[in-house]
Amino acid sequence: MNVLIGILIPFVGTALGSSCVFIMKKEMNTVVNKVLLGFASGVMIAASVWSLIIPSIDMSSNMGKFSFIPAAVGILVGVLFMLALDSVIPHLHYNYSKPEGMKSDKIRKTTMLVLAVVLHNIPEGMAVGIVFAGILNNGNTISIAAAFALSIGIAIQNFPEGAIISMPLRSEGVTKSKSFYYGLLSGIVEPIGAALTIIFSSFITPAMPYFLSFAAGAMIYVVVEELIPEASEGKHSDIGTIGFALGFVLMMILDVALA
Repeated sequence: MNVLIGILIPFVGTALGSSCVFIMKKEMNTVVNKVLLGFASGVMIAASVWSLIIPSIDMSSNMGKFSFIPAAVGILVGVLFMLALDSVIPHLHYNYSKPEGMKSDKIRKTTMLVLAVVLHNIPEGMAVGIVFAGILNNGNTISIAAAFALSIGIAIQNFPEGAIISMPLRSEGVTKSKSFYYGLLSGIVEPIGAALTIIFSSFITPAMPYFLSFAAGAMIYVVVEELIPEASEGKHSDIGTIGFALGFVLMMILDVALA
């Protein structure tokens, strides 16, 4: 039951964020958008370090001075994995007019906006699934409190992300109900990814340090390649930096306090 709740918490965060479309104006304020992007970035980086990379190194302590190897390999493979997805999946980032990924004239702009957020959510769902899989198969290494800290942190990060996807859709002329629906749709990949990871956890457990750092590398890619540049462009770039600091500190506190 705890595992089911844990993998659904991030989706709740996306749903709450997407519901902002019912109470906010069509256009999201630029300053607010930068704060939210920066905040999401801070949460993801802190989660990558405390919830994924450090546990990966701790699990490899039997390797002595070479305990860094699984973490280093996993991070690099995670970055390459997201780079490949970024190059293949057609998607469009908020405030950008040129789509990325493979060219496809048949995919609507609203769909590509949703796909851009889906790319964010893939590594987040994997991260939650891997952590809870670790509890089910090797419970003495990762605590249930630490796993819930990661879920709560990603849910907090998903709240602004849900708003960031639903509000631009609204500004594109999509109805409020459909904008909310698309926001939910972008977040459903997280519990699905987490559930699939847990289902195949028996195969993952022997290489758990690699998978933990793989999820960290994938999340770091999303932050560095997309969220931080979007939060820093144009005026008020310092606002995004403040948001990053707040998100990083909050996630750090959650992970340490609940561990």
